[in-house]
Amino acid sequence: MSQSKRFEIEWGGKTLSIETGVFAQQANGSCLVQYGDTVVLATATMGESDRQEIDFFPLMVDYEEKFYAAGRIKGSRFIKSEGRPSDEAILISRFIDRAIRPLFSKDLRRDVQIVVTCLAYDGENAPDIIGLLAASCALHISDIPWNGPIADIRVGQIEGEFVINPTHEARKKSLFDLSFAGTPEKIIMVEAIAKEAKEQDILNAFWFGQKHLNKPIQLLEEVKKEIGKTKQNFEEDFSEKQKESLKQHKEIENLIRPFVVEQTKEHFFKVPQASKAQRRKAKNTIKTQTEQFLNEQSIDKEIIASIPLGTLVEKIIESEVSRSILEEDHRVDGRGLKEIRPLFHEVGILPRVHGSSHFKRGETQVISIVTLGSPGDEQTLDSMEKTGTKRYIHHYNFPPFSVGEAKPMRGPGRRDIGHGALAERALLEMIPDKESFPYTIRVVSEVLGSNGSSSMASTCASALALMDAGVPIKKAVAGVAMGLAFNEKTNQWKIITDLQDLEDGEGGMDFKITGTKDGITAIQMDTKTTGLNKEIVEQTIKQAYEGRLQILESMEKTIASPREDLSPYAPRIITLRINPERIGEIIGPGGKIINEIISTTGVQGIDIEDDGLVMITSIQAEAAKKAYDWIKQITYEPKVGEIFKAKVIKIMDFGAFVEFLPKQEGLVHISAIAPWRVEKVSDILQVGEEVWVKIIGIDDIGRVNLSMKEAPGNTYPEGEGASKKAPGKNQKPFAQNHHEK
Repeated sequence: MSQSKRFEIEWGGKTLSIETGVFAQQANGSCLVQYGDTVVLATATMGESDRQEIDFFPLMVDYEEKFYAAGRIKGSRFIKSEGRPSDEAILISRFIDRAIRPLFSKDLRRDVQIVVTCLAYDGENAPDIIGLLAASCALHISDIPWNGPIADIRVGQIEGEFVINPTHEARKKSLFDLSFAGTPEKIIMVEAIAKEAKEQDILNAFWFGQKHLNKPIQLLEEVKKEIGKTKQNFEEDFSEKQKESLKQHKEIENLIRPFVVEQTKEHFFKVPQASKAQRRKAKNTIKTQTEQFLNEQSIDKEIIASIPLGTLVEKIIESEVSRSILEEDHRVDGRGLKEIRPLFHEVGILPRVHGSSHFKRGETQVISIVTLGSPGDEQTLDSMEKTGTKRYIHHYNFPPFSVGEAKPMRGPGRRDIGHGALAERALLEMIPDKESFPYTIRVVSEVLGSNGSSSMASTCASALALMDAGVPIKKAVAGVAMGLAFNEKTNQWKIITDLQDLEDGEGGMDFKITGTKDGITAIQMDTKTTGLNKEIVEQTIKQAYEGRLQILESMEKTIASPREDLSPYAPRIITLRINPERIGEIIGPGGKIINEIISTTGVQGIDIEDDGLVMITSIQAEAAKKAYDWIKQITYEPKVGEIFKAKVIKIMDFGAFVEFLPKQEGLVHISAIAPWRVEKVSDILQVGEEVWVKIIGIDDIGRVNLSMKEAPGNTYPEGEGASKKAPGKNQKPFAQNHHEK
């Protein structure tokens, strides 16, 4: 076994440790990272040869959550092993991937796989932050070419104070949950959810967090210096033939550049209103024309066939699009740098559904549909980190036809899950609490056309659909994707509002920010650069705010606030609070009572929280009212002095037991039956008879003492001095208004 080495620092009040030389030694790089009692193993492995016939870098990143890490066994009765990754695991895989990918050479054609496995989870320190740190370490100490290291951090703000790497409980109290990766100088990836945080608060959190990236990066450098391998240099291993081929490729790129630039101006910039499909055809035309151009230059056909001509042409087109923005403030579609494409939106577009909307921005088109369900429809969470239920759910579907493609539909992929989660986070803080609006809320966004930031269109469409459904969201939310034109050689850059796909090339970024008029609710950013400096981040966030306000203003013209009434096809839920100690009386043995209420009244369901919140779901208001009254009667807590009509259920020598409310009994002592001395209870009362009773006492254990003689309205056998008077003016029987049986 290799010798174990351990490195550690104090970071955010806890020990961050890295251990190497013990586990997974056949990988190119591996390490064990611990923070608190959360432990992850990261491995970095690279294939031994290039993959042929591909024009992309084949990187695979997998985060593996293990139930044993949290001391749990999977909740399924039938499958106890880990199966398909949970959405949380997929989001962490994307979190790591988006941070490390830009630091690889785009020309690398060998398989690289990063596997991060959570071996122990303490319930406080989330594995996403240390998972990315571990991946960075495994790559940095390996022989895999990679331009790292980077570190990441989570920043919260609690009562005005910044906190680094707050625990799960602390994050609930925080104004925002901001996670980002990079160096003390640059930011390379961002994820955030916020409670309408001000732009300046978010910026201050970035700069605060960047200061605290120094320690983990210094630790990674220390590990590298101690045990790091020499990076492989593929160009040194190239044969003379390969070197000659690379030289030819570079010469051909220089040769075709002026031609492709001229064709780009002709086919793209002179046709600003072209659709995405037309631009795709234009690309293919330019590729064909470029090949003809090379043939006319008497270039050997074998050389032409050996080069990735399509990739070279697209690279030059993207470069020209970026140059035009940087040097001329000119975008392909003729827009200004801060200009948003034409907006169109409408609500109530579908019959029968509970809420719907259509949002279109340029060629990006989304419809969102809202379904309201009972509390029992909540999603059950069963992952390593999360258990419990979830009442607000957003799903995002991106079918191939939305980008003009024909390919198999395999269900949501990682990208779809990530974009759906972003739109969900964007609106989460605006969803009303369960007590005021107890519905389970599911929103589905169907992408019907995509040409730049369908996730932001989904956010806008979902806000509109929720308001159309009558969900009392606190404020409308909109989102906008910001792009970047960047020349690394000259360090020249410009920010563009409302990114479209042709502008998302090399040296660009996709910086998505959602929020209300009053603050930010979510952020997601990834970039194709080696990171964004402070000035770029500041201008992006400022410019995004201006764009967001434009979109919100436009949305307000369609629907300004949630509808006052729900759809007639949505279920109605009425709520009441009961003493939690009385919950068992509603449920009954084996659920007998609650099932009887549901079947008799015809309601859809009755859900009861541990704190005594009862929620009755029904399409018919009358059925809900019957169930409500039934539960009220069962759980009603009587008070001394109240009068009820009761039914005699048992006669004893010392008095009679009567049921004055459903399942609630009390004793009428023989001395309290009549205004005179009663010798024998059965002389006055019979089982099944109904009488009026007044509560005269309730003892410490809840036993109720009743009186007939103090309750007006009773009649007695003739000749016994019976009172036949009706209830007095100021002593009306309570049960006549409320609980008469």
